[in-house]
Amino acid sequence: TCNPLGKFSVPGLYKHGDIVIGGVFPVYNKEEPRYAMFETEPAITRCVGFDLRAFRWTQAMIFAIQEINMDHILLPNVTLGYTIFNSCASPTKALRAAHTVLNGQEGTQYNFECPSVPVIIGESGSSQSIAISRTFGPLRMPMVINYFSTCACLSDKREHPTFFRTVPSDFYQARALAQLVKHFGWTWIATIQGDNEYGRMGVQAFTKEVKQYGVCVAFSENVLRTYPYSQILKIVETIKRSTVKVILAFASEGDLYPLMQEIVRQNITGIQWIASEAWITAARPSTKENFKSFGGAIGFVSRQMAIPELKEFLLNIRPSLDSGNSFVTGFWETIFQCTLHLTEDNSNQTFSETNSEICTGQERLDQVNNAFFDVTKLRVAYNVYKAVYAIAHALQNLIFCQKDEGYDKFKLCENISNIQPWQVYEHLQKIKFTNRFGEIVYFDENGDPAAAYDIINWHLTNGIVNHVPVGYFNASSDTAAKLIINEDNIIWNSGKMVPKSVCSESCPPGTRKAIRTGQPICCFDCIPCADGNISNKTDSVECMKCAVEYWSNAKKDKCIPKEIEFLSFSEAFGITLTTVALMGLCLTIATATVIIYNKNTPIVKANNTELSCLLLFSLVLCFLCSLTFIGEPVVWSCMLRHTFFGIAFALSISCVLGKTIVVVTAFKSTLPNSNMAKLFGPMQQRIIVFACTGVQIIICALWLNLSPPFPVKNLKHDKEKIILECNIGSAIGFSLVLGYIGMLSCICFVMAFLARKLPDNFNEAKYITFSMLIFCAVWLTFIPAYVSSPGKYTVAVEIFAILSSTFGLLICIFVPKCYIILLKPERNTRQYIMGKMPSKRL
Repeated sequence: TCNPLGKFSVPGLYKHGDIVIGGVFPVYNKEEPRYAMFETEPAITRCVGFDLRAFRWTQAMIFAIQEINMDHILLPNVTLGYTIFNSCASPTKALRAAHTVLNGQEGTQYNFECPSVPVIIGESGSSQSIAISRTFGPLRMPMVINYFSTCACLSDKREHPTFFRTVPSDFYQARALAQLVKHFGWTWIATIQGDNEYGRMGVQAFTKEVKQYGVCVAFSENVLRTYPYSQILKIVETIKRSTVKVILAFASEGDLYPLMQEIVRQNITGIQWIASEAWITAARPSTKENFKSFGGAIGFVSRQMAIPELKEFLLNIRPSLDSGNSFVTGFWETIFQCTLHLTEDNSNQTFSETNSEICTGQERLDQVNNAFFDVTKLRVAYNVYKAVYAIAHALQNLIFCQKDEGYDKFKLCENISNIQPWQVYEHLQKIKFTNRFGEIVYFDENGDPAAAYDIINWHLTNGIVNHVPVGYFNASSDTAAKLIINEDNIIWNSGKMVPKSVCSESCPPGTRKAIRTGQPICCFDCIPCADGNISNKTDSVECMKCAVEYWSNAKKDKCIPKEIEFLSFSEAFGITLTTVALMGLCLTIATATVIIYNKNTPIVKANNTELSCLLLFSLVLCFLCSLTFIGEPVVWSCMLRHTFFGIAFALSISCVLGKTIVVVTAFKSTLPNSNMAKLFGPMQQRIIVFACTGVQIIICALWLNLSPPFPVKNLKHDKEKIILECNIGSAIGFSLVLGYIGMLSCICFVMAFLARKLPDNFNEAKYITFSMLIFCAVWLTFIPAYVSSPGKYTVAVEIFAILSSTFGLLICIFVPKCYIILLKPERNTRQYIMGKMPSKRL
C-alpha cells in the first residue's frame, strides 16, 4: 500500500458538470513567509492578500459557464462544471492547485474518482503558467488556456505544446513598448523587471527591440514580492542617483508593489513610468497616494470590453457557511472591511484577525462604490470569458457533428464521459468564431490570439485614478501606422511637456557624435566638423567632406562655393598696380614727346634718336603688358601676358644693347685706323635690335605652339579659396624666355660697364650700367619672391618686377636727358658735350 506523507488544503470553488473545466487564479496573491527551523515539520504556508481583481476573474469564468449552460445552441444538453483553486501567485502553489484540479482533494467535495477535466484556465503569472505547462504539457493532459500570462517563451510549441492563451504574447508588447519609446524620442531609459520568466523575458525582448532604434538602457534592476526591504532600498538609491527620466517596469503588480510603496514614501517624483500590461490597470497601485510618484504612467493593455450582464451576477454574490470556501468570505471582508462570521477552516481568511467590525453576510453589494463592480472596461476578465467560450466551441466541434447537410440539428458523435485532452487540443487549434461582441476568436500556430492593445494613461479625477485610453497598437495591421497616439490627452508625471530622457543632448548640424569611452552609445560628445567637412543632419555619426570646389560655412552645416581669388582691377591692390602702370605709361609718352620734340638737339642726336624712340616704344609695351596680369585669367590673357612680357622686354633690352654699342663705337671710331663706325652703322644697329627681338619671338611662338600657358584653378594652396592663375604650360619655354632676357641684360651690362669711363660730358654708358644693375637686381630678387608668394600675390610680385625694371630703364636712361633738355638747355650744346675732354687730359 502507498500512504501519503501528509495532506494539504487548497481553497477553491466547485460545481459538478458533465465536463469540468479547471481554473487556477491568484485570489490570494502572496505567501506569508515561514522560516524552517529543521527541528519540526514545517507548517503549511498561508496565502494572504485577497485580490479583488483576481476574484472577479473567477466570477467571469463562472458567469461564462452559466451562460453556456443556458444556451440551447452551444453544447445543448451538456452541462459544464468547474473546479477553481487558488495559486497564491506562486509557481509551487500554482502547480499544487493544477494537480488538485486533476486529481481532486481527499476529504472534501472536490474529491472525484474519475474527473473529466480536459482543460485548465490559468494561471495569471507567466512563471506559474510555465510551471504548469512544463509539468503537464509533455503528457498532453490537460490543455492550458491562459488569460494573462504574456511571456513570449510560452509561444514555443516545442516546450509548451498544449498551451493556448487569449492574451497577446509579450513579443508584441515588447514591440509596442519599443515603438512608444521611439515615438517620444527617449534614448536613455532604465528597466525594472520581475525576477521571473515574465520580467526577464519581457525586458530581454524589449531591450532587443529598442537597441534597433539607438536606445540605451542605463540600468536594469530585479524586483520580487519576497525580496527583503534592504534590496528594495538599493533599487531606490540606484533610481535616485541615475539621470534617467523614463523607467520601464516590466513586472507583475505583486512583485512591483513593495518598490512602489518605497518610492512613494521617499517622495521620488519627476520620473515617467512605462508600465507593462500586468500592472497598468491594477486596482491596488492605482491610488491617489501613488499618483504623485506614478501619475501619468503609460502602458499597453489588451483591448477592453463591456459585459453588462456580469454586474448583476457580481451583485448576487452571497457568503454561505455551507460553501466551505474562503473565496467569498475573503471577498466579503475585503469589500466591507469587516470580519465575517468565522468558519471552521479560516486559515486563508485575511481580515478576520484585523477587522473589528462584524459582517452578517446580509450587507447589500449594490450600495458599495467599488471598481470591482465596473464591468464596462473589462480586460483580463474578458480574456477569461473568451477562454471559456473557446473551450466550449472546441467541445462543440468535438462532441457534435451535423446530422444532415443544410439542417441546424446536431447529433452526439463523441462520448462526453470519455473525452481526452488531446482531442480538445486538436479542435482548439482549428476554432474560429465570432463572439457576441463581434470579436473574432482564434489561435495562430503558436496558440496566440491576434495582438491588439490599448494605450493607457493614468489620470487623477476627483481623487480617483482613472485608466484613460490615449491610443492603440495593432500588431496585425498591414499599414505602417500600427501605433496611434493622441498626445493631447496624455498627462505626464513631469508636467504638460513630453519628458526628455537622453544621456547626451542631440548633436546639432555642424557636429558629429563621438562615443565616450567605456559608456553606452547614447552617451557621446558633440565634436565640431573639421574645416571643409559638414553635417547637415542632427546626430550625424560622421561629417561629410565637401566637394573639391566647395567649402564648409561657419556653422559647418552647408557646403558653399569656395571664394574665387585672383588679382582684379576692382580691389585696392589691383587699382594701385594699375595706377602705377598707367602713370609709367603716361610718363613714358611724355618722355617720348620731349625726345621727339627735341630730336635735333645735340644731346638727343648724341644718343641715337631712333634707338631712343624705339626704346621708349618698348617701355610703353612693358607698362601695358603689366596690365594683362590683372583680371580673371582666361586662355587669351594667359597666352598674352607671358609672351607679351617676353617680347616687350627683349625689345627694350635689345634697344639698350644697341645704345651701348653706339656709345662704344662712337668713341672707338675716333681712334686711328678704326673701322668701327662702318661696322655698326644705323642699319647694323637696327639689325641687332630686330635680330635679338626676333629670337625671343621665335621662342615665344614655339612655346605657344607646343605647350602654351592656360588658366587653372589652384585648389591646393589655400583650402578655403580657389586661386585662378595661369599655368605656364611648358617650364622650358618659360625658362627660355626669362633666360634669354637675362642673357641680353648681362651682355648689355658688361658692355655698358666697360664703356662707363669713356670721355664725354654725357656718357650714356654710365646710366645704362646703372639701369642694368637695377634690372638685374629686380629680377634676381623676383625669383624667390615669386616662388614664396601665395595666391594672387604671386601675380602681384611679377607685376611689381615688371614695373620696377621698366621704371628703372625709363628713369636711369631718359631722366638725365630730359633734365638737360627742360631745365638746363645751356648744356644742350655740342661744345658742352665735347668740351670736357681736354680739361680732363690736363
